[in-house]
Amino acid sequence: MAANAAPPHRETQLEPIAVRISEACRLTGIGRSKLYELIAGGQIEIVKVGAMTLVPMESLRGLIEQGRKGEAK
Repeated sequence: MAANAAPPHRETQLEPIAVRISEACRLTGIGRSKLYELIAGGQIEIVKVGAMTLVPMESLRGLIEQGRKGEAK
């Protein structure tokens, strides 16, 4: 590659700020009913957009981090 040639194109993959329930289950490995229990218990935040329920990625990360800290005790 010549010194002044542009680098090969790379696709930048953006991370979503929120995902649907099914994707939240897939990403975390948590079952659908358990995820709804966590939502009802206030451990996972949701955002309603019309009939759609979205789970912020930050909320999923917080849940996992909380679990990691709990196991370190």
